[in-house]
Amino acid sequence: MVKNQIEARGITDPKVLSAMRKVPRHLFVSDALMDQAYADHPLPIGEQQTISQPYIVAHMTQALQLNPDDRVLEIGTGSGYQAAILAQIVFRVYTIETIRTLHIKARKLFDELKYSNIVTRYADGTNGWKDESPFDAIIITAGAPEIPVPLVQQLGIGGRMVLPVGGRLTQEMIKLYRDEEGIHQAKLGGCRFVKLVGEYGWDKK
Repeated sequence: MVKNQIEARGITDPKVLSAMRKVPRHLFVSDALMDQAYADHPLPIGEQQTISQPYIVAHMTQALQLNPDDRVLEIGTGSGYQAAILAQIVFRVYTIETIRTLHIKARKLFDELKYSNIVTRYADGTNGWKDESPFDAIIITAGAPEIPVPLVQQLGIGGRMVLPVGGRLTQEMIKLYRDEEGIHQAKLGGCRFVKLVGEYGWDKK
């Protein structure tokens, strides 16, 4: 998977490639879909949500330009796979899920796999996690109609944020960087994610 689907498409960060090799992706999908776990496409995980294709996970992770001492906030725990990848690279991952069943399932899996540096929360992720801010990096794994203001406010100086922004069905991957002069943006290409739900997302819960 890593050589043919990820390295071959331009992912070069050795930390990301190592993390993608370490995390057992098949444990983050249902038994019925386990034979497709390493294919390069998203898979349903229930509750009308998906686990992103491996390349997109690697692409977003590389774009965050992570360091070993970083504290990272993830919005949209989902299956837990993205958080598990981040946990191989950074000091601590804070991940928020708005669907209770997914939150409980992911937390159980993190405990079983002994990912002790992942902190979970069941809440509206579009409001971020103010008590733990500022963060070195923030990743949003659902499509937002616009960039959630609270998350920008919780990004530290030197911080990076990667998220899909656009319509309900297709979006543009955006990277933000914050420095002393303000917020800078770059476009990383088109993508397709499930919609971000919450106060600063699409439909409110």
